Amino acid sequence: MRSLEGKVCLITGSTGIAEATAIKAVKEGARVFVTSRTEANCRSLAERLGEHGACRAAELTCKEEVSAAVSACVDKWGRIDGLFNVAGISGRRFGDGPLHECTEEGWDVTLDANLKSVFLVCRAVLPELLQQEPDTSGIRGAILNMASVLAFAPERKFFASHAYAASKGAILALSKAMASYYAPHKIRINAIAPALVETPMSRRAGENEEVIAFMEDKQPLGAMMAAADVAAMAVFLLGDGARAITGDTVTVDAGWCVS
Repeated sequence: MRSLEGKVCLITGSTGIAEATAIKAVKEGARVFVTSRTEANCRSLAERLGEHGACRAAELTCKEEVSAAVSACVDKWGRIDGLFNVAGISGRRFGDGPLHECTEEGWDVTLDANLKSVFLVCRAVLPELLQQEPDTSGIRGAILNMASVLAFAPERKFFASHAYAASKGAILALSKAMASYYAPHKIRINAIAPALVETPMSRRAGENEEVIAFMEDKQPLGAMMAAADVAAMAVFLLGDGARAITGDTVTVDAGWCVS
């Protein structure tokens, strides 16, 4: 039996890891609802998912648009079994960097895009999970939040983005607190922490020869991981095979943390 057979997954984001996870989830039997800010990307991915995909564009830092997207998912598929909060940004172009250089705009934009969006989407989804009947494995739903190795394994030369690190560290704390509170309600919450992955967000790093040379040692199992590497773990954590896992942070880092 496929790991997400008959389940409904809501995924925020429509490129990179979100895209790879949506495709993998459908292959594993899920119906997928995608929501992201860019309507063209959102619709393109939903079309590629065929009859098992649907979407609604939304600004995920706006509570009204988040609520409308979650309602659209429930209207379309009837329930939500898994939420994967992927959407986020690098705040470099807004002024993120080492703290003494980080601009106020860089801080605010990064924290909003990476942390406030997770808060709003989780807050909109949890009432749906709390009121729905458990599935055949006895679980009402699973939430997976996107963190980063930079939350607990910083790198000062090329990846000193302190607003980004703060946003991802807060996601770890939030996920742990949520997991404790909602476990008696049969809702699982975990975080996933990738290192450098080949996505549109990491294109700047991937085009820098000095960074890539550095990453050959930092990530010996792959200087630029494929998004599919992270998607495979995300699908596992959303599925019944992980029904006893909650409050955890799973690192997918090609050796970053041990190098």
